[in-house]
Amino acid sequence: MIKQAIAKVVTGDDLTEEEMKSVMEMVLAGMATPAQVGAFITALRIKGETVEEITEAARAIRARTNKIQLASPLINIDRDEINVEEETILDTHGNGANGTHTFNISTATAFVVAGAGLNVAKYGNWALSRQCGSADVLVSLGVNLDINHADVEKCIQDVGIGFLYAPLFHGAMKAVAVPRQDVGLRSIFNLLGPLTNPAGATAQVLGVYEPLLTEKMAAVLQRLGTRQAFVVCGEETFDEISICGPTRVSELKDGKIKTFDMTPEEHGFKRVAPETVRGGDARQNAVIIQKILGGESGPQRDVVLLNAAAAFVAAGLDDSFKAGIGRAAESIDSGGARGKLDSLIDFTRQCKSFVRRVI
Repeated sequence: MIKQAIAKVVTGDDLTEEEMKSVMEMVLAGMATPAQVGAFITALRIKGETVEEITEAARAIRARTNKIQLASPLINIDRDEINVEEETILDTHGNGANGTHTFNISTATAFVVAGAGLNVAKYGNWALSRQCGSADVLVSLGVNLDINHADVEKCIQDVGIGFLYAPLFHGAMKAVAVPRQDVGLRSIFNLLGPLTNPAGATAQVLGVYEPLLTEKMAAVLQRLGTRQAFVVCGEETFDEISICGPTRVSELKDGKIKTFDMTPEEHGFKRVAPETVRGGDARQNAVIIQKILGGESGPQRDVVLLNAAAAFVAAGLDDSFKAGIGRAAESIDSGGARGKLDSLIDFTRQCKSFVRRVI
C-alpha cells in the first residue's frame, strides 16, 4: 500500500482519505521501512499536503494516543516542536530563510492563560533541532516532568496547567523519528503535532511555520471538530503572533474561516526588532519567563500578552483582543500567572518518578 501511495504522490496526485488512513496506520504500526517513510513524507512535502491528507493523518495518530480526560474547559496553545528538522536549523541560524530564535513564547503564554482561570494542556518534547524545547525550559524552571499519565491528568485538573510529554502519550510516533531526522525536512509530522494534543480541547491557538498554511490548517481543525481557533504565522517569530511585523491569521468561528493580517500597532503595541524577543538556552529562557511572570515590562511581555489574548478570544472568555490583552495583563500583575508556575512546580515535585528521557 505504501509503495502505491508513494508512486501516486510522486506523480502529483492527491491521496484519497481512505488511502491516507491506510498508509498512516501502516506507518504508525511500524509496518513500513524507514526508507519508505522517508520517501513518503518527502513526496508529500513536494506535492503539498491536502486538507484531507492532513486530517486523516491526524485521526490516525489520535486513535493511537493515550488521551487525557478532563471535565473542565480546556484550550490548546500548541506549535510543533517534536522535531523541526534540519531545514529549520538553517532558517534559525540565518543561513536559509529569515528565521529567529525566540524565547519559549507559547510556554510563557500558557502560564498567563492558566493564571486567568483556563485549564491548559501544554504538549511538547525535548529540543532536537530547536535551541530550547518546552520540556527543556520547564525543567530549568523547576518543573518535574518525570510523572505518569494519571498524575498529569490530575495536575491539569487541580493546578489548571500540565505538561504532556510527547513520548508518554504518542508512543506510535517512535516509528517515524528516525526517518524524520534522516530526511531533515519539515514534513506533515510538523503539522500533526499541534493537531494531536492528547487533551483534545475544542478551542485552540495553533502556530504554523508558513503563512500559506494558516487557512489550510484552520480547515483541518474544522474537520476535526474544533469549535473555535486561531491559526497564526507571525513575521520574524514564525509560529506565534508577532510584535515584529504583521501576522497572518485564519480564524475558525461558527463553522466559518476568515483570514486576515493583523499588526502589533492595531492592538496598541510598538513594532520591535526581532532581537528583542530572541531567547537562548533553557536556562536563559527560564530567566526570561520568570521576569515576564514577575511583571517586568517590555517587548517580551508584550508578545506574551498578545498571544494570550488570542487564547482568551478563542476560548470565548473575551470577544476582542483588547479585552483579552487586559485579562492577560491582570493575570500577570495579580500574581496569578506566577502562582500557576509555583503550583505546577510544587505538584510535580510530589509525584512519583515515571517518565524516562527517551525521544
